[in-house]
Parts: sequence; structure tokens; C-alpha cells
Amino acid sequence: MESRISVISIIVEDTEASAEINKLLHDYGQYIVGRMGIPYRDRGVSIICVVLDAPGDVTSALSGKLGMIRGVSTKTIVAKKQTGKEA
Repeated sequence: MESRISVISIIVEDTEASAEINKLLHDYGQYIVGRMGIPYRDRGVSIICVVLDAPGDVTSALSGKLGMIRGVSTKTIVAKKQTGKEA
């Protein structure tokens, strides 16, 4: 299956979820191109952006699992063009 570049944006409203989020990101590490985390202390949230190069089902699975964590919201954007990379 061909890969696509995608970005999963994550808003963490409950810092207790951090360990579970990091475990999932570790489990999908082979697909992660990079990630950026921003603690927004004034608002009591953290924002994480994760860039993936993965098949659509892998991206959907990770986004879905993250979104099921209490206190976590996600949104995924997928590039229209396939990368041609075999996953």
C-alpha cells in the first residue's frame, strides 16, 4: 500500500494523558517523520503536531486511538498526492 504525508494535530487538555499519548507515538514511530510539541501554559493545554509518512489505514488508526484518549482531541490532514513509498 502506498504512503501519504499527513499531519495529526493533537490538543491535550488533560496532562494525565501524556504517558498514553507518548506510548502510542512510540508504537507508530516507524511512520513518524517528525513531531513538535508546544505547552500552552496560560491556557492549560498542550498542542502536538505529528507528521507521518504512512498508509491511510495506519494514519487513521493512530488518529482514532489518540482521539479516544480522555482529554485529547485530534484532527488529521492528508496530502492528496501519494509519496510512492511502500510502507
